[in-house]
Order: sequence, then C-alpha cells, then structure tokens
Amino acid sequence: MNRHLSLRSGNPVLSSKTFSNTILSDNQMTIEGTVNKTAISLLLLVGTGYFTFDVVNPVLLVGCGIGGFVVAIITVFKKEWAPITVPIYASLEGAMLGGISYMYNSLYNGIVTNAILLTLGILVSLLIAYRSGYIKPTENFKLGIFAATGGIAIVYLINFIMGFFGSGISIMNINNSSPLSIGFSVVVVIIASLNLVLDFDFIEEGAEKGVSKYMEWYGAFGLLVTLIWLYLEILRLLAKINSRK
Repeated sequence: MNRHLSLRSGNPVLSSKTFSNTILSDNQMTIEGTVNKTAISLLLLVGTGYFTFDVVNPVLLVGCGIGGFVVAIITVFKKEWAPITVPIYASLEGAMLGGISYMYNSLYNGIVTNAILLTLGILVSLLIAYRSGYIKPTENFKLGIFAATGGIAIVYLINFIMGFFGSGISIMNINNSSPLSIGFSVVVVIIASLNLVLDFDFIEEGAEKGVSKYMEWYGAFGLLVTLIWLYLEILRLLAKINSRK
C-alpha cells in the first residue's frame, strides 16, 4: 500500500505531475543516488559561493539570479535534462548567494556562519525525524504546508511589485526588528523547514515508483530550491534580530 497520501508539495518544482511523465526503466532512481546528487549540488553551490563571497557586483548577482531562474524553469519542464541543468543551477545560485552572504556579513559579522550551521542543523534534524517516523507527511499536513507556502509566495509577490514603486512591506525589511516582523520571519523559516519533509517524501516516493535515474538529479534540485529559500530566510531573521542590538 502506498503510504504517500498525495503528491502535493509546497515546493513549486515538486508538483502533482512530477512523476507523471517519467519513464520507468531498469536504471532506476534510488534514495542513495539522490543523496549523492544532492551532495554534489551542494558542493557546487558552496564552491561558487566561496569564490564570489567578497565580490559585490550587482550585475553579477542579478545575472546569476536571472540565469538560475531560467535554468530552474527549464529543469521543471525538461526533467530529463536535470543531470546537466541542476549542476548549472547550483553553480549560478551559489555565485548569487556568495554575494548576498557577503553583504549580510558586512553588516553583521559572523551571521553567515550561523545561518549555514542553522540550515544544516534543520536539514539533518528533520531528516532524522522523518526517517524515524516522528514527522509523518499526512494529507492534512501537506495541505497545511501547501496553503502556508502559497500565502507566503503571495506576500513575496506583493513586496516585489511594491519594490518597483520604491516601497515594500515593512515586515520584509531586514532593519525592521519589531516583534511582528521577527515573528513573521520565524513563521517563514518554520514553513520553509517543513517543506523539507515534503521533499523527503517526494524523493522516497520516486524511489519506490522506480522512476528513471535522471530523477535523482531532479530530486536533488527540489531539495536545493528549499534549502536556498530556508538559508535566505534564516539570514533575514538573524539580521532582524541583530538589528535590535
């Protein structure tokens, strides 16, 4: 019996159709293979981030951000290209995150190290909790995370549009250290963290269904998207907390 109650996920790259068009073959997706692909992707991300950490070049950051977005869209629609597009995506996002991390660290020294450790700690803790059965992605759980993630996405979109008019939602400002602003960031970090559980569930289901080997790279891609979101939100939260001092 399939214990994965639905294919719903808050992660935009892991939708209900993720496995619908994949080809079953003898060369199948495995959890171990996905872990290895995720490790490679993270090494690429951290490696390029290291080289751009002390580079504050708006053109580079915007270029890598746009490039990463384009490659992500290609990956979503051409999953079979994932073995090529995911390493490219990881490298572009790493270069962008390196510059962003440098700017945060220049404001509050040591904040990047803390954000990295917290992100890895959350990843490991939730993976252990998921594998141990302490957190079970039930239908209601998935519905809740899906709805919460959608709500946060709407807030991001509104803030993005307001940015064109020189404004923005105050609770999104890293210099806003009000209880409401910090509370909002805490909620976002929690939702981003819980999306990891849904990612684990998708990867496990892909391995159980025996989908094609290239889906290991796609599973790694889904995890990478969530981890990048989580890391950026932890940076934002830590910056707000530090601004109170």
